[in-house]
Amino acid sequence: MSEVSIDYFIREYLKSLEEDNAAIFAGAGLSAKLGYVDWKGLMKSVAEDLGLSVDKETDLIAVAQYHSNHFGGNRTKLDELLITEFTKDAKPSRNHDLIAALPLAAIWTTNYDTLIEDAYRSIGKRVDKKTTVQNLAQTAPRTDIVIYKMHGDISQPQEAVLTKDDYENYTDKRGLFTIKLQGDLVSKTFLFVGFSFTDPNIEYILSRVRALIGQKNERHHYYFAKRIEKPKPFTGKKKADYEYDTSKQRHFLNDLQRFGIQTVLIDDYSQITEIFEELHRNVYRRSIFVSGSAHEYAPFGRERVERLAYNLGREIIKNGYNLVSGVGLGIGGTLSLGALEELYTTQSSFSANSRTLLRPFPQNAPAGISQAEFWRKHREDMISKSGFAIFLCGNKEKSGKTVIADGVLEEWEIAKAMKKYPIPIGASGHAARQIWEEVNADFSSFYPKSGFKQHFQTLGNENSTDEQIIDAVLGIIKRVAG
Repeated sequence: MSEVSIDYFIREYLKSLEEDNAAIFAGAGLSAKLGYVDWKGLMKSVAEDLGLSVDKETDLIAVAQYHSNHFGGNRTKLDELLITEFTKDAKPSRNHDLIAALPLAAIWTTNYDTLIEDAYRSIGKRVDKKTTVQNLAQTAPRTDIVIYKMHGDISQPQEAVLTKDDYENYTDKRGLFTIKLQGDLVSKTFLFVGFSFTDPNIEYILSRVRALIGQKNERHHYYFAKRIEKPKPFTGKKKADYEYDTSKQRHFLNDLQRFGIQTVLIDDYSQITEIFEELHRNVYRRSIFVSGSAHEYAPFGRERVERLAYNLGREIIKNGYNLVSGVGLGIGGTLSLGALEELYTTQSSFSANSRTLLRPFPQNAPAGISQAEFWRKHREDMISKSGFAIFLCGNKEKSGKTVIADGVLEEWEIAKAMKKYPIPIGASGHAARQIWEEVNADFSSFYPKSGFKQHFQTLGNENSTDEQIIDAVLGIIKRVAG
């Protein structure tokens, strides 16, 4: 069967993300809705120059070649078209941003635009972009992602792969991209998104991989495809066209299985965003962000709050999860101490850097950015690397009075926007109580597949013991993260 369910894809692709061998191959469809044209749109005026109609032509690469032939091998207009169409003032979409936030091993694309790179840079990640064969021999230090632009880049339009000549000479001029992609297809799990599989380079490479390792040994890859929409009314020619198109799609998707590509059928392109959000939400599900601060320790009292934070840090590590925290006033110190003591005293094999992400708030912002903006970016970066957000206490001193900590509430808003699973210990009062009440009032929205409402009630009960609270926290995490 060529089709797999969305749940199956998410489960399997998450494994590859966690094992650091997941990759994405992005096609023109990823950028098309942002105003950039696809191949058909790009070739419209080119076809018209030749007295052809782009709607009647199926081989658009040939159209590009005809245009070059018509002008004596001069492709200046094609290059100008690239510059015009791919230097528009477009910004990365939500899908680009979500891709940039995933722990991918590599990204491959035939796109000429820079939206993927822009998405990475907007969140402070370093990109190693490969647009030429010479780039493949160079390794940029301390980068977060390698992006292979196998058909070139808008920065060098004259080198872009456009015409039949370019495709026919690809092995001679850009053959190292083919070799590198073959290696990645063998060693990594790919997701093809915004891709049509009409590119002759990709078909050749997939065929070579299949020939080299055999169909039974191929790695599974995945492909997003939109299900043929059933017309209304479902009669006559509309019905016949639907049945034909559905049959054609089924044969095409079955054929992709020859290359180990399983299809994830969607009803609407908005589902791709939802899938990426679910991947992002769950890929860090073993990392727990803890937010909180305490100037005033009521209703628990200082001794109990510090003991609860200490034991919470220990239990997070002891149960195989990772701790992420900004080390809030009055809580972060004992929380971190508990986590690190567990690592140093009982773990037979550990790396403090891989199991804990502890980032105290910098007191001085860089030039050109306000302290508030800098701290928000700091919070967003930490929370993005977690699957759950625990909230404990959450108050501070202001003008001689104890008030709700606005920083903790900001972390809540960020966690909510990123769709992290909230675990507010409402019994500890202050911001945590406020967040607990908000989540409790709409519990099914935050936990649509829950079966642990009782655990959540324990977190809001001031009569709960420390042991019951920690058991409830871990109970929720285990039910969601496994």
